[in-house]
Amino acid sequence: MKTKTPIQPHYFIPEPLDNTRLAHLCGPLDENLRQISSALDVTIFRRGEKFIVSGHNAEHAVQILERFYAVANKIVPIEEVQLALVEQRSGLHKQQTPDSTPTEALPDIEINSPVLKTRRHDLRGRTPHQIQYLRSILEHDISFGVGPAGTGKTYLAVACAVDALERDAVKRIILTRPAVEAGERLGFLPGDLAQKVDPYLRPLYDALYDLLGFDRTQKMFEKQVIEIAPLAYMRGRTLNHAFVILDEAQNTTVEQMKMFLTRIGFGSKAVVTGDVTQVDLHKTQKSGLSDAVHVLKDVRGIAFTQFSSADVVRHPLVARIVDAYESAASVDELAALPKPVIAKNVRKK
Repeated sequence: MKTKTPIQPHYFIPEPLDNTRLAHLCGPLDENLRQISSALDVTIFRRGEKFIVSGHNAEHAVQILERFYAVANKIVPIEEVQLALVEQRSGLHKQQTPDSTPTEALPDIEINSPVLKTRRHDLRGRTPHQIQYLRSILEHDISFGVGPAGTGKTYLAVACAVDALERDAVKRIILTRPAVEAGERLGFLPGDLAQKVDPYLRPLYDALYDLLGFDRTQKMFEKQVIEIAPLAYMRGRTLNHAFVILDEAQNTTVEQMKMFLTRIGFGSKAVVTGDVTQVDLHKTQKSGLSDAVHVLKDVRGIAFTQFSSADVVRHPLVARIVDAYESAASVDELAALPKPVIAKNVRKK
């Protein structure tokens, strides 16, 4: 009987040794180390300046430790660690550190992510699907981004809209979303039209504030350069020279989706985002997003990008949650299949 060869631990000894950089690498109360350990399923033990890493992904963990120690002259934010873990999971890494010093420990990467003109200079596609999504938006007049929460569908769409506005490729940005409650009854909402749909469009607002700044975003709202247009009020309009984003499209009906897609005028782009696993419509209604993916899949000039849990750029636990729900759904589908009928042998008299 063969015995399994024990996995040898990997070691990381920072050079040159600097206690300040070492503290920045580990984070407050070793929070950065815990994030790396949890995401890669490894054990990281530190004795003085020596790191001992055990587990199947120990080599990758050491690469991340080397990468961040090289740039740990300042505090390493937990967000940067989590984004690096996303790139590690996707096989994408920065080719060189921010101070342009090559890092031999990191493999070469494909850095063909489109560069967008926004306030966020570090904005780029972090996974292959995100890079594909950005290219599809830039190269096609109508693009669909379909996938689970946290994959950057809405944020990257807004970033492309801001980029198009900054380059004068469009004259305005139009944001729309179906007003469907996520399992709750919100009742009558006071205020004008914009205030009534504010709760539904908050994710789009947050992205605009991050990419343009609060003051500039507010001025653009006042000048109608950025417009809030509830989906129910889109009928009859022709949108020329506009960048239109339909968010949460899984909650549109088939009729609403067709109505929206036929609003596109000259010089306009449209991006449709949604997650077909989180439909809040009545059970008797078919999702317009699912229908559009099926009906328009062979239409030339329309691009589709399908995201997965590997593209989640939120907390590492979000990707695991998505995987867990997908696994549970697969088990439920198998359980729902009709059981084969096994005919018993009947003895002839």
